[in-house]
Amino acid sequence: MSYLIALAGKGGTGKTSIAGLTIRYLKEKRRGPILAVDADSNACLNEALGVDVHTTVGALRESSLETIRSGTDRPGGMSMEELFEYQIHQALIEAEGFDLLVMGRPEGPGCYCAANNIIRKYTDMLSEKYPYVVIDNEAGMEHLSRRTTHRVNLLIMVSDPTVKGVKTAKRIDELIDELKLDIERRVLIINRVMGEEGERLRDLAEQLGLHVAGLIPQDGTIFEYDMIGKPIFELPEESPALQSIYSILDGLQIP
Repeated sequence: MSYLIALAGKGGTGKTSIAGLTIRYLKEKRRGPILAVDADSNACLNEALGVDVHTTVGALRESSLETIRSGTDRPGGMSMEELFEYQIHQALIEAEGFDLLVMGRPEGPGCYCAANNIIRKYTDMLSEKYPYVVIDNEAGMEHLSRRTTHRVNLLIMVSDPTVKGVKTAKRIDELIDELKLDIERRVLIINRVMGEEGERLRDLAEQLGLHVAGLIPQDGTIFEYDMIGKPIFELPEESPALQSIYSILDGLQIP
């Protein structure tokens, strides 16, 4: 059984950077390969990890639907489910210590519920082959209301150093209860903290009933890497943000 970590939060909080560094932590501190899933339609986890994307699940979905519509013969007489399974494996981007699956853009016009349900089925099956799965969800709460975040061992909610960010995390927390999602543990990380603002926001979050796992300081190296297109997966060990994330994840005692 894989240990599944999902990330959520409003846009611009640095959620994808934290997802990338969480994958690096698991690669260095734990045994076994990691399945990284970029479930954000504005896919950029690959940039944080320093790998290229050759295809996405969304693109495969569209090509498969075109096969259905056109009546094109399927390879080897495969059923549609067999074709989906084969294509999902082809979509995996293999890297040292982890594989990446990019979901890609959202659905186009029309209802393709059957096709999407098959894709979800096979991505679920795929995740069971890895000791750890890290899912970088899209910004906001839509993925929760669609129940695409499920069977999660650890949900990391990410806030920027603003009251709005903390209150968004609280709304995510409430929606989880409302939808009765199967999430074992939820924590909040407040990112890009400067000065004393972090402790004030920690107090606010705890007053709202959120568990704050830790604060991550503003780190100029991350901004610099972003400006030159260098993956944050390669941050130096002395990076304050990297050290803080590692300390937080150590404290969470991920098995």
